[in-house]
Amino acid sequence: MNRYPLWKYLLIATVVVLGFTYATPNLYAPDPAIQISGQSGAMVMDEIVLKTTLSALDESAIAYFGETLSSKNILVRLESASQQLAAKRVVQQALGLDYVVALNLAPTTPKGLADMGGKPMKLGLDLSGGVHFLLQVDTVSVIVKDLESQLGELKKALREGKIRYKTAQLDENQLEFTFASEERLDAAVSVVRKDFSELLPVSREEGGMHVLSLTLSDSALSEKIDYAVSQNLTTLRNRVNELGVSEPIVQRQGANRIVVELPGVQDTAEAKRIIGKTANLEFRLEAQPGKVVGREEFVFREANARPPKAWLEKSIVISGDRVTNASVGYDENGLPQVNISLDSAGGRAMHYATRKNINRRLGVLFIESKARLETRINEQGEKESVAVPYVEKSIISLATIQSALGVQFRITGLDNPEEASELALLLRAGALAAPMHFVEERTIGPSLGAENIELGVVSVQIGMALVLVFMVVYYRVFGIFADLALVLNLVLLVAVMSLLGATLTLPGIAGIVLTVGMAVDANVLIFSRIREELNNGETIQGAISSGYDRAYVSIVDANLTTLIVAVILYAIGSGPIQGFAVTLSIGILTSMFTAIMGTRALANLIYGGRTVDKLWI
Repeated sequence: MNRYPLWKYLLIATVVVLGFTYATPNLYAPDPAIQISGQSGAMVMDEIVLKTTLSALDESAIAYFGETLSSKNILVRLESASQQLAAKRVVQQALGLDYVVALNLAPTTPKGLADMGGKPMKLGLDLSGGVHFLLQVDTVSVIVKDLESQLGELKKALREGKIRYKTAQLDENQLEFTFASEERLDAAVSVVRKDFSELLPVSREEGGMHVLSLTLSDSALSEKIDYAVSQNLTTLRNRVNELGVSEPIVQRQGANRIVVELPGVQDTAEAKRIIGKTANLEFRLEAQPGKVVGREEFVFREANARPPKAWLEKSIVISGDRVTNASVGYDENGLPQVNISLDSAGGRAMHYATRKNINRRLGVLFIESKARLETRINEQGEKESVAVPYVEKSIISLATIQSALGVQFRITGLDNPEEASELALLLRAGALAAPMHFVEERTIGPSLGAENIELGVVSVQIGMALVLVFMVVYYRVFGIFADLALVLNLVLLVAVMSLLGATLTLPGIAGIVLTVGMAVDANVLIFSRIREELNNGETIQGAISSGYDRAYVSIVDANLTTLIVAVILYAIGSGPIQGFAVTLSIGILTSMFTAIMGTRALANLIYGGRTVDKLWI
């Protein structure tokens, strides 16, 4: 009686060893650092960039150590977290906007532990800080793009209706058509009211001509702006998911702004590049010589392309928002390509455009929002560098249409696999409906969460100390068993959260404090049952066995109902609530293991198979 088979002791010993192993990385605090990478995944870091970075830090007397260089990024560790922002500022000024300089926390986990998959818990924005981005959606470009599309459609409708106009143009946020007679203007108004209900027509006479001005209605304007912000919100969430960030916050703020918070993120440079990049595609037919059609000239993305420029029609066949999936592959020459799948509407539009234009060339236009530094004079009369956003459009492919295309095709002409992978990621995550610009970027350092961490640790220590003392005083030797199980429970909780990559927040610490109190509930039930059995005249060995066996069902029922509530909290709660639910759920599972199997293993080792005269409980 009261003996475990060898395999159970080995199982418990294995869990204990693994728990301490994977909880240990949390003892090694990360170093504050800055990370430099290119605006494009194709950019390679070299010794020149590293030397420029270190020179800028030396000139500003910022202490650093342990700089590392790889082909994709440079990591420089700093002596003090208070110097991170200053280091970022001086390095960004030295390198310019072609490079992304981001704050980072460089891990200090020993190589042996890291090779085994050991890593510290991620701390939430309220504890260790993180990155806070505020992005503004360029709603003006949304309206301009929509009006440009409607301008082309309306011109086509007027030509089909044989309604001749003198001029047609987009003037700021309205379309203007001029007609030679009032009859033609009235006919145009009829077409607008019939097929273009979103446009409000206003007519006037000017210089002997009849002018028709068309603007978007208030409801249409609001709807398009709301759609653009909502689409960008969804796209950003998809991009953050692609980055694998735990418990991010991506939410709308006001009419045209979006907040992105990445707590516990490690690679902030990659996050900023992927989140902030407005990469999109447009598919346009090459303009034919002698044809009266709107056209634009673009350069090729490949630097050594011959010829270096080409003319494309202004009319867009499809854009990147029709892409449903994108993956990286290689063509017959071993060069990288992106395999693209379109939705049904995009497939129909592509098929309709290409089946009528066999042997013509179809251009793939890559659109990217960037920023350049410009020197301006501020209100104080001082020179300052200001980041001015601009849109860069370049051709990445101009291939002859051999046959009608459908919902699946490929894009070639990319520089390397990294660039193809990045383009595929952006397209797979979804196209941005409108460009966005960084309005605010805050890196919340660990100093802001230091007080929260200190108070959280103190609360756990006080709660745990009171529980430990109570159990020893009230249950004697068995109280020591419960205390050892409680310590192991916290170790396993930290280890599991580290392995899962869960983010610890301030509400999560509250969940740990609650777990400390709940973890001994099972032992209280067991020990009370053992006392009852002894009072009823049961033998010591029989009382121990009955105490564990008969309390088991009650323990499972009580913990299962709490676990169900924790799962519901995680499913429907927001970030802070989810942080509480995560620690509570993991704590329930680990406490059941330690309270039932752990304490019984200790009781079996001490009392099992022996003649015991008195039980200290």
